[in-house]
Amino acid sequence: MLTTIDTTYTDTRAADLAWELGREPQPSLATLDLELDGDHVQLRVLGASHQVLLRSGGATCSETVACLPGSRTPLPMGVSKRIGDLDYEFAARVETLSPGSFGGRAQELLALVADHPHGLAATFPGAPDAFTALLAHRHDGQVHWRTWHSYPQECRLVSTRTRVAVRRRDDESCGGPTDRTAGRSGGDAEPVDRARTVVAHAGAAGRGASY
Repeated sequence: MLTTIDTTYTDTRAADLAWELGREPQPSLATLDLELDGDHVQLRVLGASHQVLLRSGGATCSETVACLPGSRTPLPMGVSKRIGDLDYEFAARVETLSPGSFGGRAQELLALVADHPHGLAATFPGAPDAFTALLAHRHDGQVHWRTWHSYPQECRLVSTRTRVAVRRRDDESCGGPTDRTAGRSGGDAEPVDRARTVVAHAGAAGRGASY
């Protein structure tokens, strides 16, 4: 699904993004509700940022990546964390493109996400290359989502990848919970996966796994 947000794009930077778990639902500019084999996922666009809300049985997860006033957790490169009965993994990457290639890459991502039944992409009036895009699926008993944030004034794309699995009770004997946060992804990290490869894989999974 592709939508144009009825608000002016603000001059934010990739380095302004912060990550947070457990934040209450924030006012959204666009939403998409998905039922993925019994798991409820809500994709939410928050200005130049995102929030994903997951409900799996009695377990819930709220992920927010946004410019969060007062947040002490800048965008990390990687997180592995236990949330009740959920195992949560998060990774983020920043890619800087040349001015000549940024627009084409942005439009490619928008087209691929907008055409997917589990995708939500939002653009801003007067700034077609400024967007937030989200894509979710469920596979092998786990819920996955990808997000992309574009910053045309910097020619930067920020991508995130999240995996959430429900921990079985008999997994307790395999070891304690993991809570690991890697360093901030402020600077140029390893380039994100090519958009066409990511979404092509998503489409193939969707034919057999609700992606």
